Amino acid sequence: MEHRIFIVLIISLIFLPVSLSVSAEQEGHSPYSGQERRDIKALSDEEIKGLRDGSGMGMAKAAELNHYPGPKHVLELASELELTEKQKDQTIAAYDIMHEEALSLGKEIIEKETILDRRFAHEHIDEKVLEEITLELGRLMGRLRAAHLKAHIKMKSILSEDQIKRYDDLRGYGPGSSHRKGHDHSHH
Repeated sequence: MEHRIFIVLIISLIFLPVSLSVSAEQEGHSPYSGQERRDIKALSDEEIKGLRDGSGMGMAKAAELNHYPGPKHVLELASELELTEKQKDQTIAAYDIMHEEALSLGKEIIEKETILDRRFAHEHIDEKVLEEITLELGRLMGRLRAAHLKAHIKMKSILSEDQIKRYDDLRGYGPGSSHRKGHDHSHH
């Protein structure tokens, strides 16, 4: 008898998460639940902060993961990479150019997302306006991503092949990497 109770208990525990999930879906809960209170519905606080700070937000993964180091992380690893003073100066310049452009574009993106959000909130939008705003947002996001990627291209010309290999290893990329635990590879 105790054996049957134990089996029923185990089966109940296995299916509890499934039944809770089905219950939430049946109640009509959306994964967006709670986001209606955001100032800009389409952007999380973290995304807004990233746009305001000019951070990479993973936009340069195509470069970063294909042996094109990012200037911010190169500067963080300057001693391990044994950067020369000239390389440090060039890296700072590459970062500054990228960061200035990213700040400007981030501000524009936030402004456009705010306009889009307000247009929907006040029911003052039509397909023509929607297309204008979203095309502009797409253009701005493309420019922002390009700004980050260009900085990575610049770094490829500043660093030696050995420094790039060392960078990849320190960042945890590839079979020979050190895979430092807890290191975030998504921000550039």
